[in-house]
Amino acid sequence: MADHSHIATLDSTLVDRLPAYSKTLFDAKATKKLTFEEIAKELGRGEVAVAALFYGQAQASAQDVEKLSALLNVPKESLEATMMGFPDRGRSGPMPPVEPLIYRLYEIVQNYGYSFKAIMNEKFGDGIMSAIAFSSKIEKEVDNDGVAWVNISMRGKWLPYTRF
Repeated sequence: MADHSHIATLDSTLVDRLPAYSKTLFDAKATKKLTFEEIAKELGRGEVAVAALFYGQAQASAQDVEKLSALLNVPKESLEATMMGFPDRGRSGPMPPVEPLIYRLYEIVQNYGYSFKAIMNEKFGDGIMSAIAFSSKIEKEVDNDGVAWVNISMRGKWLPYTRF
């Protein structure tokens, strides 16, 4: 069951960097006290994918727009034209990130990126992991001592480099 005392809202410092519909969606989400997990279940998508829709980092389908409109009581017409267009990805925050949690994720890649790359290359050969044919999942894990741990999984299609 979702913890409704912790509903993600839109950081006001990001508003100018995001599509106009982001604020509308986040405001409606907060009013309805819905988690991304609950919205994802209604849309039939993963919660990371739904959050990406809210931040303008993913393209919505007609079905996504229809379901979001109904669930959040947002006029469908105000979402259709913009959410179904091509996203302008990667502009939502400064680089390097200044928000501490996002910086820690960035730091993980700084510290372990070459290790990840080397191991992937050993296992798959020369190539890259797709961020397009991709999914991600975030889970909460509590150990025997009651300490909460974050478990982030990333699943991307392996794209081997081709000779030309």
